[in-house]
Amino acid sequence: MASVTETIQVSGIRCERCVNRLAGALTGQDGLESANANLMGQVTLVWDDERTTREALLEAMVQGGFREIAAA
Repeated sequence: MASVTETIQVSGIRCERCVNRLAGALTGQDGLESANANLMGQVTLVWDDERTTREALLEAMVQGGFREIAAA
């Protein structure tokens, strides 16, 4: 098992309810070990790269209404 940790900047987080909505979107994702978000839109994910991928987690966030902001 190899854990991967990454902090991703996302759009759509404006309040505590948004953070809770993001948590709901990620709940039950196989291989996701932890997820922490702040009100500045930074989401830190830790996942098992043998059970899921960054792309799968991003897709779950998109389904919840959150999109990654590309680094400038």
